[in-house]
Amino acid sequence: MPRRPRFPLTGYPLHIVQRGNDRQPCFFCEADFRTYLEALGDAATHYGVRVHAYVLMTNHVHLLATPLEAGAVSRTMQSVGARYVGYVNATHGRTGTLWEGRYRACLVGEDAYVLAACRYIDLNPVRARMVSHPVAWRWSSYGALSGLRRDALVSPHPTLSLLGDAPGPGYAQWCGMPSDEAELTALRAATAGELAFGSDAFKTRIEDTTDRATRPRRSAPAAAA
Repeated sequence: MPRRPRFPLTGYPLHIVQRGNDRQPCFFCEADFRTYLEALGDAATHYGVRVHAYVLMTNHVHLLATPLEAGAVSRTMQSVGARYVGYVNATHGRTGTLWEGRYRACLVGEDAYVLAACRYIDLNPVRARMVSHPVAWRWSSYGALSGLRRDALVSPHPTLSLLGDAPGPGYAQWCGMPSDEAELTALRAATAGELAFGSDAFKTRIEDTTDRATRPRRSAPAAAA
């Protein structure tokens, strides 16, 4: 199946996932996490990408980021990938591919969907049972968005203002609320299919603007016997 083209839009947040090859680890020690974040910060600044939320898991990465220029996310991810793979191979004496092909990304729609994506990203370590509370996982945006630490990489999305005191306790309270499983399933499916995570009205508007599919194709009805 041919790859879907990237969304040719700027100013809209994207949920981005990049996985280790065969879901193998891509971070092996604390210095690796730090090196990746440094590379991401440098590339995002250089190419014009605002990173709103992130989490580095042991074998994959999640980002919520908005490109300010066409192609900025692709150039950022290419730069980070090349720099980080070179570092890992030199540091850990390995060769070969590190990532599972190109990253996956979906367009994220209205405010409620942006908030859901931020929470989904920061709660990944909790869902994976790696920690009992997101603050215990250092390699995410949770600390910055909940007002517990400074993080120059994070540019909070304006939607967080709807939570009241956010970045701050308002975001922490939001992350403490139960997640909608159907919503999480929809976000995962949209990302895997490189579609859109948003309302039907949002998807229709994007389709009309870009002539690009934002939802799964419907199967053709079976022919009558």
